[in-house]
Amino acid sequence: MTFKPHGKHLVAGEWIATAQTFKNEPANGPAFDFCVGTVELVNKAAAAAEEAFWSYGYAPREERAAFLNTIADEIEVRGAAITEIGSAETGLPAARLEGERARTSGQLRLFASHIRKGEYLDRRHDVALPDRKPLPRPDIRLIQRPIGPVAVFGASNFPLAFSTMGGDTASALAAGCPVIVKGHSAHPGTGEIVAEAALAAVKAHGLHPGVFSLIQGGRRDVGTGLVTHPLIKAVGFTGSLVGGRALFDLCAGRPEPIPFFGELGSVNPMFLLHDAITARGEAIAKGWAGSLTMGAGQFCTNPGIAVILAEQASAFAEAAHAALSHVGSQAMLTDGIARAYRDGRDRITAGVGVRQILGSNCESRNATPNLFLVASRDWLGNHVLSQEVFGPLGLIVTVESLEEMIVVAKNFEGQLTATLHLDEGDTDFARKLMPILERKAGRILVNGYPTGVEVCDAMVHGGPYPASTNFGASSVGTMAIRRFLRPVSYQNIPERLMPSDLKSV
Repeated sequence: MTFKPHGKHLVAGEWIATAQTFKNEPANGPAFDFCVGTVELVNKAAAAAEEAFWSYGYAPREERAAFLNTIADEIEVRGAAITEIGSAETGLPAARLEGERARTSGQLRLFASHIRKGEYLDRRHDVALPDRKPLPRPDIRLIQRPIGPVAVFGASNFPLAFSTMGGDTASALAAGCPVIVKGHSAHPGTGEIVAEAALAAVKAHGLHPGVFSLIQGGRRDVGTGLVTHPLIKAVGFTGSLVGGRALFDLCAGRPEPIPFFGELGSVNPMFLLHDAITARGEAIAKGWAGSLTMGAGQFCTNPGIAVILAEQASAFAEAAHAALSHVGSQAMLTDGIARAYRDGRDRITAGVGVRQILGSNCESRNATPNLFLVASRDWLGNHVLSQEVFGPLGLIVTVESLEEMIVVAKNFEGQLTATLHLDEGDTDFARKLMPILERKAGRILVNGYPTGVEVCDAMVHGGPYPASTNFGASSVGTMAIRRFLRPVSYQNIPERLMPSDLKSV
């Protein structure tokens, strides 16, 4: 390995060491020491972020856009080193990391373009009506303004696109909010290089150094200190339901409650309708197997449950078994995630009425596919069977009728995605399912697979709880910027006092 991390925190433009260290747990290659974060560093970073907000939060959109583009450039300059240590830390193949790096720099550039257009500002103007009876109307204008410093928690499964300079950070910076990132201990070296890219961009544009800080993990009190710090005005999080709910409760319990934008996972059900399975059941099964095992199943949009008529289930299960049998062992992101996958498999195995179609013995950090089948009556009676198992595990839920499929659909909790596989003859029944799926999921697909989230204007990556903690938000796509803005009205304000973006509107 040619790249060796220095293991320090980036706080307000300085690389700072702390006395206590932890080692990363790479899938291959040597482990390195990284400094453990402290509450004192959180306090320093928050104070610097608040000070930076007075300049960065009121900077012209063009300046912020140029800053985002420079970060993207600096990330690409470091591409080889990012791939090297990212592959070692996570076990992800180089091609996957290179694609994720392109997505990371691409979404930074997308937000740069988005804020240049200015549509996100939602500018409105109700002109004065001095002669209106019985009362005149004042001149009122509205614009979206940044909220202040934001805390972002790096995700385990995306060391680039959802971590140090991922979608949460990119959208917050685009909005005009300084960011403090709590790095994920699964890939601290990767986070360090990306932070170096951010620092280079800060220096290139002469920005206040408090606009971006990275505090490495190692202790829970760093996360607690971040979400409870009075200068932090919102939190972005991608991770487990248990961890996210704990942070959500901390945010809500503050003297000044703040929004917690948590993306907490999903089983992403697929509903396999009669004519589609009759016409191309084997192809759908193969496609499901590919989506289910992509990246060792470590995607929050992994389609973990397929709902199908019992009369069609045997052939579909056989085709899925055949496709999954060819998938070899894959390294998971951390030892802890691998253990959690095995625990999840065991919970499913123990369920009443659950039949194992494909079983495997997973050892150490590796994962192999598992496939199960259960009747809807047993699925409905066991909440454990509807919970996410993070990894390449699929559960087929059989129903005796289309009416029973509707009952199953209504019993799902909030989801990131829901998928319909249908042909023309399934349309009438699909119409009955659509209102249910709209209430259950943030994204509905037809004849596709939810793994792979397009970064674009129309994307929603979020959904009703427990998929996410704020059903009106998205953590992917340009709508993500709305999380870090709030509307301000200006009544009878002279133009010389208005924000520049509101003048002449």
